[in-house]
Amino acid sequence: MALKKDSNSLDNEQEESQNDNDSLLELKNLEKNTEIESQPLKVSKENYNENGFIDFGFNQSILNSLRNKGYKNPTPIQKAAIPELLLGRDLLGQAQTGTGKTAAFALPLIEKLTDNKELNAKVLVMTPTRELATQVAESFKSYSSESSNFKTVAIYGGTDYRNQISALKRKVDVVVGTPGRIMDHIRQGTFKINGINCLVLDEADEMLNMGFLEDIEWIIDQLPENKQMVLFSATMPNEIRNIAKKYLNDPAEILIKSVKKETQLISQKFLYVQRHHKLDALKRILELNNEGVIIFVRTKLLTTSIAEALENSGHTVAVLNGDIPQNQRENTVDRLKKGFIDILVATDVAARGLDVERIKLVVNYDFPFDKETYTHRIGRTGRAGRSGEAILFVNQREKHFLRNLENSTRTKIEEINIPSNKIINEKRMEKLIENVNESSLAQEENEENKALIIDVLDNLKEKHSMDDSNIAMAAINLVIGNKAFFVNEDDSWIHKQNSTDRNRSNRNGNNRLRNSNRRNNYQNDSFETYKFNFGKFDGVRVANIISSICNSTNINGRSIGKIQIFNDYSLVDLPRDLHKETKNKLKKIKVRN
Repeated sequence: MALKKDSNSLDNEQEESQNDNDSLLELKNLEKNTEIESQPLKVSKENYNENGFIDFGFNQSILNSLRNKGYKNPTPIQKAAIPELLLGRDLLGQAQTGTGKTAAFALPLIEKLTDNKELNAKVLVMTPTRELATQVAESFKSYSSESSNFKTVAIYGGTDYRNQISALKRKVDVVVGTPGRIMDHIRQGTFKINGINCLVLDEADEMLNMGFLEDIEWIIDQLPENKQMVLFSATMPNEIRNIAKKYLNDPAEILIKSVKKETQLISQKFLYVQRHHKLDALKRILELNNEGVIIFVRTKLLTTSIAEALENSGHTVAVLNGDIPQNQRENTVDRLKKGFIDILVATDVAARGLDVERIKLVVNYDFPFDKETYTHRIGRTGRAGRSGEAILFVNQREKHFLRNLENSTRTKIEEINIPSNKIINEKRMEKLIENVNESSLAQEENEENKALIIDVLDNLKEKHSMDDSNIAMAAINLVIGNKAFFVNEDDSWIHKQNSTDRNRSNRNGNNRLRNSNRRNNYQNDSFETYKFNFGKFDGVRVANIISSICNSTNINGRSIGKIQIFNDYSLVDLPRDLHKETKNKLKKIKVRN
């Protein structure tokens, strides 16, 4: 089965597992005695409120852009990376999403490009997904908004080639794109790469997990030999080290171990909920917080079913998964930013790189695959100094996964209960009073409406003999509507579940896996995990496994779930209801002989 390697088709929840990040790079400077030459400051500190970016020597147009965006002081990754990149050094950086790494490489590259305008397309940035490509391109545009004639173009799958070709023909400084579409343009000759003097690989570990290693190496080999290379990755598996060793020249190595201030801004919580009550629990959570929410689920099918259920409950919801056309995806994100949509139901890959200021709550409806997935998900909130909340749904069988997650992230995740009728009704009453009060304050400021309201009140009192109390009650009744205001559903299952789960936890202790070769898939009842005795040491990739399974059995590629490739074995999620004959064939399966 052919597998098209562009982010447009990679949202089938099949990602190689990342190596455990046991050996982290230490922050070091290979040229301790090298001093950055002082550059004349173009603007006084007084004009920019002690802006911490002045000391880098950026030109005034960049400082103006940073001031307009409200940036005052650089983050740790920016402090470490910007001086090295201004010197023209190669760089290997390890930092989590949300640390400001885009500005860490974009700002010095813009500074250097404004001094060198001869050639077209001087910087190429590769990202794993089109969403991240769009985000990075927008960042370049915003940082260079005060610079004249500075152009950035994003190229990725799912959009019209002709528009991209037209944009590439015009003068452009920075090209941001996904590996598959970049390769296509290079092969067709529509992307002239002879002037590229800097290549940035952003979220390199994600690109490797998505099977882009060969594409990345092919692209690097096509570019001019004399170029600056920048590689950023959230984790540092052996494959990333190998790329750095092969292509980077005496790089500055930077590690930002953790972003404690950022994670402290995210209130991390979990609740116990049985599978058949998950949707009910979600609706109750959204009663308390339903503005600026991302709900992460495992499958594309589930994004649709949950979105429909929430819409029927009166929420404004949209879906983000691999089946959504690119223009619709961009429109969805834009509507979320502007407040036309309050809730987004998304799969992991589809939401990569999503940065929306409104996001206040992340709900892990399905348990995340690993620490990196969890970190990415909750990183959609609590960004750039803003606070946020993350809630993780946990069922009885996932409890030991929760403990492992707490250990790997070194974070204690607080337990909360599913909101009861009493809590929801108190919240509804609080919100009603708040809305009435805000409406009262608003009408005081609007003289035209105020005059109209007074006329209506006088009319009601004179013609209908209504007093102030009756008028107030009628007005509130209009706000409430015809539906029952208070929740009166049976919530005994919530109290019963909480006590049952705690008793089981005390009684059973650590849950154990019943079978080393076939593990239950805790994220989805319809899947079962199979272990195969081949892995990275055998040179096996995701595409090899999918092809072998499809060719050896009657299993359709679309029905294959998560694939994890470890050093000497692989784990594959397959439909639970396989025939005995198919299971026997799986025992004999071979990959790459």
